[in-house]
Amino acid sequence: MPGNRIALFLPSLEGGGAERVMVNLALGFVEEGRQVDLVLVKAEGAYMELVSNKVRIVDLQGKRVLTSLFRLIKYLRKEHPAALLSAMDHANVIAILAKRFSGVATRIAVSVHSTLSIEVKHAKSWRGKILPWFINLTYPNADAIIAVSTGVAEDMAQNTSLNYKNIKIIYNPVVTQRLLEKQQQAISHPWFQKDQPPVLLAVGRLTEQKDFATLIKAFAIIRKQKKCRLLILGEGEQRPELEDLINKLDLTEDVQMPGFVENPYAYMKQADVFVLSSAWEGLVTVLIEAMACGTPVVSTDCPSGSREILVDGKYGRLVPVGDSEALAEAVIQTLEQERQSESLIKRANDFTQTASVKKYLEVLDRQPGN
Repeated sequence: MPGNRIALFLPSLEGGGAERVMVNLALGFVEEGRQVDLVLVKAEGAYMELVSNKVRIVDLQGKRVLTSLFRLIKYLRKEHPAALLSAMDHANVIAILAKRFSGVATRIAVSVHSTLSIEVKHAKSWRGKILPWFINLTYPNADAIIAVSTGVAEDMAQNTSLNYKNIKIIYNPVVTQRLLEKQQQAISHPWFQKDQPPVLLAVGRLTEQKDFATLIKAFAIIRKQKKCRLLILGEGEQRPELEDLINKLDLTEDVQMPGFVENPYAYMKQADVFVLSSAWEGLVTVLIEAMACGTPVVSTDCPSGSREILVDGKYGRLVPVGDSEALAEAVIQTLEQERQSESLIKRANDFTQTASVKKYLEVLDRQPGN
C-alpha cells in the first residue's frame, strides 16, 4: 500500500446520488483501515449528518468549485494524501489541476456520475456548455478515470477525445449495512397504515433531470383507473411548478411532496411500486436502493443506467422518456402483478458497498505506471 490516507473531493454534501456514493465510499475506506479526508468546497448539505465520525471533514470554505483551486493545492501540499478521488465533472477538472500545480505525488482518480452529452445539452452556464473542452484538456492527466456505468463510459468516450479502453467502470456502493438496517424502521405516515390504497414512491431532487412532471401526469392517468397515491421525496427548484401542476390536475388529495427525508429506505420498503421518471442519469442509485428493499420498480429507459440495472427489463418495466401514458400503463401492470422481492434483492446485491470499495481501492492503490 503506497500510503494510508485517501482524500475524497467534491463540492458539498447536498442530497444527490454522487454525494451519497462518496459518503458510502468514505465509510467503506475507513472500514478497510484507511485514514479518510472528505474534502468539500463547502461543508454543507443534507448528507453531512451521514458522514462517519471516523472520517475527517476538511472544509475549504470556498464559494464555488472553480474558485477553490488554490485552497485544494494548499491542502495537497500540507497533507500529501496517497490518493485523491473526486466526483462530478467541474470538481474533477479542479482536482487534476490542483495535483499538477501542487507538485505532490498524490494519485488522482476522477469519477464520472452522469451522462456528459445530456449534461452539456441542459447546461445553463457557458462553463457547462464547454465542459468537453475542459475534459479533453485535463482528464488525460488523471491517473485513473472511473465511470459508474457502461453507458456513462461509452457516452464519455463518444463525446470527448478519451479512449473508452482507458475508462474504468465501477458500479456505485449502493447496498450498505445502513440501508439494510434503515429499511426496517417503522413509518408514521398515514398512507402506510393498514387498509390504505397502494402508494407509488419516487425519490430525487425536484429538477428538470428527474422529470417529475411526467410522473405526475402519468399518475393522473393511473388515478382515473385505480385508487392509489403518489409520494415524491426530495427538494429542488422545480417545487413551485410541480405544485402548480398537481393543483391543475386536481391531485392535491393524493399527491404529496414532503421534501428531503433522512431515511427514504423505510418508505421504499413499504411502497407498492417505486417509479423513476428521469430524463437522464448516470447509474441510478435510488433504483438500486428500491430493489434492495424488495420493491417492484418501473423506470424510464433513460441514458444511462436503468436498462443496465434492470437487465433490459428483466427486473422491472422500462418505458420511453417523457411518455406519461406508457409510464402509467407500466405502473398499473406492475401493481397488478405478484411482488418478486427475492429476485430484485439478488440483483441489487451486485451493487454492494463491499464490492465497490474493493474495486476503488484497487485503482487508488495502483503504483504509477501500472
